[in-house]
Parts: sequence; C-alpha cells; structure tokens
Amino acid sequence: MSRKTTVGISALVVLGCAAGAFYWLRARGQQPAPEVVSAEPPGFREAPSAEKPANAAAVKSASPADSKKAAPPVDTGLPLRAGEVLEYTANVSNLENVATLRLQVAGRGNFLGKSTWHLQAFAHTQNPLRMVFELDDQFDSYSDAGTLASLQYEMHLSERGQKVESIQRMTATGKEPASPEATEARVLPGTRDPLGMMQYLRNVDWTKTPDVRCPVYDGHKLYDVRAKLGAAAEKVNVPAGDYTALKIAIRVFDNGVEMKDASFALYLANNAARTPVLLEAVMPFATARVELLKAK
Repeated sequence: MSRKTTVGISALVVLGCAAGAFYWLRARGQQPAPEVVSAEPPGFREAPSAEKPANAAAVKSASPADSKKAAPPVDTGLPLRAGEVLEYTANVSNLENVATLRLQVAGRGNFLGKSTWHLQAFAHTQNPLRMVFELDDQFDSYSDAGTLASLQYEMHLSERGQKVESIQRMTATGKEPASPEATEARVLPGTRDPLGMMQYLRNVDWTKTPDVRCPVYDGHKLYDVRAKLGAAAEKVNVPAGDYTALKIAIRVFDNGVEMKDASFALYLANNAARTPVLLEAVMPFATARVELLKAK
C-alpha cells in the first residue's frame, strides 16, 4: 500500500477523534472546492429550546439500511450534549505535543427538514512540527440527530499558507435538494463522515453489540469501517486523568480489501458521556497517541 493511501486511512479514523489530520493533508493533492458562503449552511436553524435533551440510551444498529428508518424527532437517545468541548494533545513517534485538537458539539438544529447535530473539529500543529508544516484546519459535520448519518461535511483548510474550502452535500439517490454553495457527494445509504462516525461509536451499547460496520466518507473517498470491542475495562492514563475505558479496535477496508499496515484503537471512558479519552494509531511511518487534555 502506498504511503498516500495509508495517510488517507489514518485521517479517516484519527480525524474521527480530531487527530492526525496533518499527515493526511500533507500527503494528498489539493483539489478545487466551492467557496464557503456562511458559518452554517443556508436553511440550518437552531432547534427550539423546548426540545428535550438527549439521554444516554444507545443506538444498537450500524447497518447502512438503518438510515432509511425515520429518526426520532426530539429525543434522539444519543449521549451528545450541545456545548460539549473536548481538547486533546497529539504525540507522534518520539515527538510530544505536536498538535492541539478540539472536538465540540456546536449545537442542534434543523437542516434539510431533519433534526441535525452540528459537530466540529479543529486541528493546529505545534512546534517543532509547525516549523516545517503549519496547519490550522476546521471540519464541520451536519449529521442526522437520530442516526448520525452525514447530511453535509465541510473542510476549511489552511496549510502552509494555502487555503482550501470544501462543502459536500451527501446524497444516496441524487434527489436531495440542490445547493449552489455545495458540491454533491454520492454515497451509500447510512454513510457517516469521520466526526459523525466517532460520535456514533460513543453511542453504541458495546455490551449488546460487540461489533459494528458502517460506510464512512472522509471528504475524498468512501471506506468501509468496522469497529469491534477489544476490552471492556482498560486502565488509561492521559493528562485529563485516570480512566477505566472500553477499548474499541477499528479496521478500515478500501474496496473490500483491509488496510493491514495501519491499526487503530479508540478508548471510551466508562462514564455516562462515554468520553473519548485516547486514540492510538499505528502506521508504517509513525505511531500516534492522541490524549484527552480536558473535557467541558
């Protein structure tokens, strides 16, 4: 497998925890994309304040066919909380704190006639990596509130002084409403983007569903991602503290072929929020450890 392909895979999973983006962005070529015209897509509006908060019940299925089911209009059953902010530090090989990363749930609203979560990730390289690769990137996901299937995925990239803006509207049928500010991305039903997939993994009841499978579109390519419970009570030490966590092993397939030279593990705290506290990525050219600094 080429380094470029492996880098793309690392971003697919690592960006799901808002980490490792600089490898993928350094390796792939620049592609033209539409200009961003607003902070949130036209038609997105905040949900009424009278809506009930989501509870911690789990969504149990990861089949693409689930996207055809109607999502609950109010109580989604997801452990997401508007305003949640998770801050991370990334260590790569022998270099510590090479990037700061932030995941946040910006809010919940209505988009394309559906109740929708607005998810965000921000990545910034730090010295010494920043001296050779300056990166300040933002990713926005508008995901269905009931299934976390992606409705729109945005990449606002600033790399070495070059800026690229990409807004992609997901469609499985080609019949979704046209949008002048977004390009159409044809995907499988139930496809999630990296941010929606990471949030979805928090939501699985791993005691009843030991493995899940889902198509994931990373903004460039569609992959088949499979996640399996590796351990139910791993001890994890990160800057934010000591946790007992679920260990989720993640495998990625490209056109039916598993990417065997890259492996990933996501650790979810055994708390009500199932906070992602650690992500480990092992790649041919580097290993990465993304650790939780603080949760708000």
